[in-house]
This record gives sequence, structure tokens and C-alpha cells, in this order.
Amino acid sequence: MAHFVFDQPPLLSRATFDRADEIRDEPERMRSGWPTARVLPIDASGRYPVTETGALRWSPAADFGSTPPADAVFLAVHGGTDLWTLRVGSVDGESDDARRGAHKLDPDEAGLLATALGILNWHATAAFSPIDGAANAPARGGWVRRHPETGADEFPRTDPAIITVVHDGADRVLLGRQAVWPDGWFSTLAGFVEPGESLEQCVIREVHEEVGITVREPRYLGSQPWPFPRSLMLGFAAIGDPAEPLRFLDGEIGDARWFTRDEVLAALADGDASWIRGDGSPAVDTGPDSPALRLPGSISIARALINAWATGEGVA
Repeated sequence: MAHFVFDQPPLLSRATFDRADEIRDEPERMRSGWPTARVLPIDASGRYPVTETGALRWSPAADFGSTPPADAVFLAVHGGTDLWTLRVGSVDGESDDARRGAHKLDPDEAGLLATALGILNWHATAAFSPIDGAANAPARGGWVRRHPETGADEFPRTDPAIITVVHDGADRVLLGRQAVWPDGWFSTLAGFVEPGESLEQCVIREVHEEVGITVREPRYLGSQPWPFPRSLMLGFAAIGDPAEPLRFLDGEIGDARWFTRDEVLAALADGDASWIRGDGSPAVDTGPDSPALRLPGSISIARALINAWATGEGVA
């Protein structure tokens, strides 16, 4: 059987900007670059400022002080300019949310946004040492939090999760709908990796827990950061048997169905309109003319997995 692959990396995995890790150990270098640096402010809900076209709207670093604030995070050097991010109470002017607006960004902007969200979300939950509860402080340009007495460093946490497109090896794919989703919304199956578990073992376990079938031949396709709040989605394909009864064992899945390739291709043709409206609001209408199948938006690796299976792009 031919194996399908991604024709290109998922949306949030295409960036090539320079993270300039070596600068994080040079406080004076970061301070010297601050006067000409740019900052992306992000509020606690993950909203960020945008231009009229939806691109990231960076602010002059000088708007936030003459030196980098203690809680600012150094992101990269891009086009000769230092880029930082900072959690703020509110975002002024036009703003957007990554789930709805990241598809409007170019690859580097999307990667910078994913990085900023992930690291700021980690800081929001890591203000105290997990060893003794002491308040720690950001260091290395915001890429560690340091114990005030011992100097021990806590590093950013990323939570690995598998996400799997289950197919029958031919022309059917199994998609699930979470119990809290509106009718017609379907996606791939996913779950967090447990301690002592390989990625392949996680694929088999999660699919069985969610829909009650046993898949075989889990095959890695690619990954994508998912900063909601700080996950790394590891994309797989696996083969299942449509004759095996579906059972929703863990209660997370409210419905699951085997769809044909033609049904999926029709839903893909709707673009992001199958999941969200053009204005970014959820597509939740359930009238007689509403789509029978809505697929995740283009920001999600789930969309890339489904598209790779349905179109056969890059088949080896």
C-alpha cells in the first residue's frame, strides 16, 4: 500500500527564523539591542495586535521602557532586529486570536507567534519553584526561571501529544467529534503521551480509549507546536478496521464515523469555512443547509493529516 506524507510542514512548523540562543547568555548584548528592538504584546487570553491584513503588529521596544522588562522574553533576531514578547493586561487596537487568525501569517510570523504563546503560557504557571515553592525569576532572556538562592534553573515545559489520522488502508477515514462540539464538527483523534510510553504505544492506547478499536502500523508523519497552552502535536497515521465496533470508552468522544474520501474532499473544498466563518466566529449553524462534515481549520495539524490522507499529495 502506498504511504501518504505531508506535501509541506503543518502551518505552525514552517518557520526558519534565527532563535539566536547564544544571545540569551549575554545580558549586555540583549540590552544593547533593545533600543531598536520590536515587541509583540500578548494578553492573558492569547490575543495579539494585528495590522489591517492580519499580520503581526510589533511595537517599538522603547514603548515598554529603556531596558528589557524582567518578564520580557527574547524571541529571535529577524532581519537584523531583535524581537521580544511580553505579557500585557490588554492589547490596544485591532487584535486577533491564533486559532482564528494564524492562517493569515507568513511562516516566520506564525512560528514567532507560536513560540511567544508557548513560552508566555509556561511563565504564567511557573512562577514558583516546584522543589520548595520559592518565587523564582526569569533569566536567559526569559528562557529559564532561576531559583533565588540555589541558582537552579527550571526550563520551559512542552507537553507531547499524539494526533492520529485513522484510515482503513483504502478510501475511508475515521474521524471523531468531542462531546462538547456542535453536530457536524469532526477531527482526528489525539491525546497526551503518558510516562513510560512510546509514541507508537500512545497512538494505539489513545485510539482504543477514545473509540474502542485497535489500530495497527502507527506511522509518524510530522509535528507541530500547539501553544494552547504549550503542547507539541506529533502527527501519525494508523490503520483500523471499519468492521470493528466503535465504543466510546473514556467519554471524551461523543460520536465517531467512517467517512469516504469523496466526503472528506468535499469538506476540504470549503477551506476554513467548514470550521470557522470568514469573520472568525465558529460555524455552529445546524440548519438544513449546514455542511454534514466540518473539518478543523488550516492552523491545525489535524487539517494537514486529513488533507494528506484525502489528496494523496506526496504519496511515495
